[in-house]
Amino acid sequence: MEYQEFLDLVYARYSGNVKLGLERMQGLLEDLGNPQDRMRGFHVGGTNGKGSVCATLEALCLAHGFKTGLNTSPHLVNYTERIRVMGQELPIDEIIEAFKEHSELFDKWDASFFEITTALAFIFFERRDMEVAVMEVGLGGRLDATNPFKPDVALITTIALDHVKTLGGDIKVIAGEKAGIIKEGIPLILGEIEPEPRAVIEARARELSSPTLIHGKDWFVSPAQSSAPNATFDYEFKDIRFKEIRSNLIGDHQVTNIGQALTAFITFCENNNLEYSEDKIRHALMNINWKGRIQLLEENPTVIIDGAHNVHGLRALMTTLDRIYPERKLLFVISILADKNYPEMIRMMAKKAEKIFVAQNTSQRAATVKEQIVEVRKNKVEAIGCESVAEALKLAKEAAGKDGVIVAGGSLFTVGELISASKNNA
Repeated sequence: MEYQEFLDLVYARYSGNVKLGLERMQGLLEDLGNPQDRMRGFHVGGTNGKGSVCATLEALCLAHGFKTGLNTSPHLVNYTERIRVMGQELPIDEIIEAFKEHSELFDKWDASFFEITTALAFIFFERRDMEVAVMEVGLGGRLDATNPFKPDVALITTIALDHVKTLGGDIKVIAGEKAGIIKEGIPLILGEIEPEPRAVIEARARELSSPTLIHGKDWFVSPAQSSAPNATFDYEFKDIRFKEIRSNLIGDHQVTNIGQALTAFITFCENNNLEYSEDKIRHALMNINWKGRIQLLEENPTVIIDGAHNVHGLRALMTTLDRIYPERKLLFVISILADKNYPEMIRMMAKKAEKIFVAQNTSQRAATVKEQIVEVRKNKVEAIGCESVAEALKLAKEAAGKDGVIVAGGSLFTVGELISASKNNA
């Protein structure tokens, strides 16, 4: 079976109408021997920041010599990005063989694209004797395919309106779905969450006697004064004080993500009588492997890509851009999904935009070029319609000149296409 044939088969299981429910996944895992029950680790839910937190946890575990598997979604360019073992993507040939080996079970349980991918992650983590699994929730939490996993520590990053067609438009209902990953007696680490949704989560944690560590109450981060764009901060948890922690991730919003991951990691180590060291922590945080988040893609002109795909995420990006490029107008390349609040996202970008190059990415959910251009022009910014993300990047680079700055994104699908376009033109 070739790579494209494999992709066609698994994508045939994908539906825009997400099949929430645990019965299929629980049945599938039981037939596989419940591999998820034989590993320790972390389960990470929330609206934004999940991937950065997961990648930070992976880096911390690897720096301390723990055999670690990472399962995240979505991928940017290649399917293999979704499952990493010891920091490395699995060879596609091995993934295809495992898929073929278990295809009858996938058919028996009518497993979805995401259920198949999650099952493959558990299969490989067990085969490779992973001591620690870092699992990112796909959608929601309570009915997500990752939820049969029983972690040592659960984390909820942020709560914001997203995927409203599936999860609803009530922030308290969304918080309740995210709180579905809380397990009885298992520590819960909360990120920066507004009081109303946090109250819902804390109530569920109390019901399950889950010890809860809250940002700003039990653990603290404070951005340090630094001219560098990299996340630099002081960290405090119990009697632990780390001064001027630096990370290779960029943006003040990453400070909370990294601090949350660090709190979860320390809790995991202490509860399992495992040693950790400040030196290894500092080394790990400068070597986090996570693409597409305020990433410098090219120079001359500067091309920055970011996967912010909703209002909450874009607000963090714009704050960072204001800090790095104060009082400077930038060029933007965008393609946003139609089921997002793209009018508000475009309004936020327009405040800092000289021009906006508009494309339609290859996702079936993408807003059209025309729909996005209408919103750009409402904000009195020049809009240039483009036939593809690759063309939009090309035209923006021509307009920017050698000294210009381009910010490109609007969706993780767009970021993936930008990375491919950059490689193809290298």
